[in-house]
Amino acid sequence: MPDLSATAALLTSPAILFFFLGAAAAFARSDLSIPEPVAKALSLYLMFCIGFKGGVEARTAGLNGDFLAVAALGLALSALMPLLAYMLLKRLPRLDRSTVCAMAATYGSVSVVTFAAGQQHLATLGLSSGGYMAAVLALMETPAILTALLLLNGAGRGVPGQRRTVLKEVFVGAATVMLLGSFLVGMLSGTAGMVRLELFVGPLFQGALCFFLLDIGLTAARRLMEGGRRLTPSVVAFAIGFPLLSAAMALGLSRLAGLDLGNAALLTILAGSASYIAVPAAMRLAAPEADTGVFVTASLAITFPFNLTIGIALYTAATLWLWR
Repeated sequence: MPDLSATAALLTSPAILFFFLGAAAAFARSDLSIPEPVAKALSLYLMFCIGFKGGVEARTAGLNGDFLAVAALGLALSALMPLLAYMLLKRLPRLDRSTVCAMAATYGSVSVVTFAAGQQHLATLGLSSGGYMAAVLALMETPAILTALLLLNGAGRGVPGQRRTVLKEVFVGAATVMLLGSFLVGMLSGTAGMVRLELFVGPLFQGALCFFLLDIGLTAARRLMEGGRRLTPSVVAFAIGFPLLSAAMALGLSRLAGLDLGNAALLTILAGSASYIAVPAAMRLAAPEADTGVFVTASLAITFPFNLTIGIALYTAATLWLWR
């Protein structure tokens, strides 16, 4: 069973509570709001921090064989699972294309908090994973977003010259440049760069995350109250069922690739998670019309608690059973 005290600590963390504060303020018809320019700046800042720290961690981990194997699986899962999610989601009623693509990105990307909870759960069981798994976490943030942006823009469809326009938007857009560019800067500057930016990408990140999730809570709740794309039973079923499917696929691929027990368990936990930081930040820029009342709320209000209370323990138990 999951560590209930650890679960309670995660659910009462400031960032998560600010999300619920934003939602409560919206439901109470408060005039609280985050100005749009500030919200956009927060989005860029969060992507800068995620990308930069991931690049530093990837350089620190080095290019050993174990890291490359896990990274390759993580990248493949993050890039390809949104395609499967898209095919399933487009069959659901009352979901527009932008929201379907945003949700596909959400469930192809990963959750930092779920990763941390997974590490803690594995530690209580005496299982260890490679330190480079933090770099794998960072690597799995971006491919799902790129896949979703390609789906959103219909790359390769219509006029032949359209492909170049779409690819330019995907790879030169603000969200992509900030994520990938910051990752590259982190890899090039390494720990020396982290020392210089430690305050900016460390402690300040938590405060910005609280403001960002406050805004996301406000937006998601207001979208729900406006009678937009509500969480239908089919969306709720997807928010629980798809992480189970993703985790099962990661588990099978990890076994085929011969990963050790700890790395396989943590990769499975990552695959079963869903983003509530990087994807909302990117989609705010790339697809502002996507309904946050669906894809953010599904991830944060359904998948996230499910993983903390049931999913992490279930994924770990399945890994233990398959490896032993």
